[in-house]
Amino acid sequence: MERLPKVAIPAIIAAIVLIIILAKSAVTVESGQAGVLYKTFGGGVVTDEPVLGEGFHIIAPWNKVFIYEVRQQEILDKMSVLSSNGLDIKLEASVWFQPAYQNLGKLHQEKGEMYKERILLPAIRSAARSVVGRYTPEQLYSSKRDAIQQEIFEETQKFVEDQYIQLNEVLVRDVTLPPTIKDAIERKLRQEQESLEYEFRLVTASKEAEKVIIEAQGKADANKILSASLTEKILQDKGIEATVKLSESNNSKVIVIGSGDSGLPIILGNQ
Repeated sequence: MERLPKVAIPAIIAAIVLIIILAKSAVTVESGQAGVLYKTFGGGVVTDEPVLGEGFHIIAPWNKVFIYEVRQQEILDKMSVLSSNGLDIKLEASVWFQPAYQNLGKLHQEKGEMYKERILLPAIRSAARSVVGRYTPEQLYSSKRDAIQQEIFEETQKFVEDQYIQLNEVLVRDVTLPPTIKDAIERKLRQEQESLEYEFRLVTASKEAEKVIIEAQGKADANKILSASLTEKILQDKGIEATVKLSESNNSKVIVIGSGDSGLPIILGNQ
């Protein structure tokens, strides 16, 4: 009984040390994450081996693991840029990105955990200033939004392609112009729309007039052809045919043969 405390104390101490070692050795990487191993006595950041994937891992207690989000992420940035004529434009853009999984160790070693603030944000801001500076406020407000978005993506891609960052998309969410410039552009766009509508009405009226002229000309040409083809002999024959058909009807009438102009019968109607 006297020896029990002497045995129990070292056992308790050993158990506590073991628990501490296991706690420092056990690493759990959550879903959508990856771990970069840092070997305190083995050369620092491991860049020539695969990163630690999702799940439970055991490492030496004196080493460290740096956890990174490897799913697609989004940064929303609001910035002030200048147009081609020097006007201040407020631009709001979203960047979809993720770290390059296979080069996560190099990203940690060369850029660090603050890579978004050190690399990505300065790149998107520089690209936005460069691209917006090529366009006028009117182009930014109306017709060139998609083109600007694509150009900002391409410019940003040039900055980050060798920085171990995978750029997925750049979305221009809003372009805010000075109020006076915005009002002037909107007035101009309304005037252009009204002008287009007026031109359309003129073209439609012109086509309708051409249609009426063509139809009238067609009728006139048809009458000329018909008049040229109706000789006196043909008219007499047609008159005789009509007289014969009329004489065969049940209605009573008086027909005077040879008393009309050109020798055609005269029909005196019902008696």
